[in-house]
Amino acid sequence: MRTVIKSAGRGAATAGAFFLWAGAVLANGPLDAAALAADVVILGEVHDNPAHHQVQAGALQQLRPKAVVWEMISAGQAQKLAAADLTDSVALSATLDWESSGWPAFDLYAQVFAAADGAVQFAGHVPRDAARAAMETGAAAAFGAEAVRFGLDQPLPQNQQVAREADQMASHCDALPQDMLPLFVDVQRLRDATLAQAVTAAMEQTGGPVAVITGNGHARSDRGLPVYLLAAAPDLQVFVLGQSEAGQIEGRFDQVLDAAPAARPDPCEAFRKG
Repeated sequence: MRTVIKSAGRGAATAGAFFLWAGAVLANGPLDAAALAADVVILGEVHDNPAHHQVQAGALQQLRPKAVVWEMISAGQAQKLAAADLTDSVALSATLDWESSGWPAFDLYAQVFAAADGAVQFAGHVPRDAARAAMETGAAAAFGAEAVRFGLDQPLPQNQQVAREADQMASHCDALPQDMLPLFVDVQRLRDATLAQAVTAAMEQTGGPVAVITGNGHARSDRGLPVYLLAAAPDLQVFVLGQSEAGQIEGRFDQVLDAAPAARPDPCEAFRKG
């Protein structure tokens, strides 16, 4: 499989990009040299794209972080990982009860976990009850006492709120009621801030560097977890990798790597039939 590397400067996803064959870069790791000097390296993904997980595994081998924060992992699961062999994919999948998690097949993530072996693992997952609370009371109230530290108490500027609501509508196949859109935006902000909080805990416990495994939407530096992380810890050096499919990605990243789209059914087909 060929992976196309697109390197873009800070603040641009694809502008000024250049293209290289994967073998020319991945032999020494997929990340730009700037990532090696960062305190926190955020590794974005499209969750069901195998090539993206291959890149993440290579990035972890390149970085050798002291801690890894996972969007997919709950606090209880993170505790189990402390005594687990992350290279034993069969046992690890059972330990995490991955089949019940709702995430794509564990085979996709197995190499990423194996590459994280030896690091301290941190939970970045927002439980369903917390997501429901955010819909009922707002993201700041659901987040708790540190909402101010992470800037979650501040409303979004109107133009950002409108843009994010439009994104939520598009990502849910134009099937959401209009009055639900602000609630879904609040949940997204809660997830971003929760990941950021986990990163600060990982930095405090281990001293870094810290890697984060998460979707592109949370990784993006213009509105995702970096916004909340830098509100809480502005002195951190943060590097953000985004991974596109056939050149398509939204947001700002320090580096973008491109791969072919994963084969998947149309997620909106069920709505059309309905």
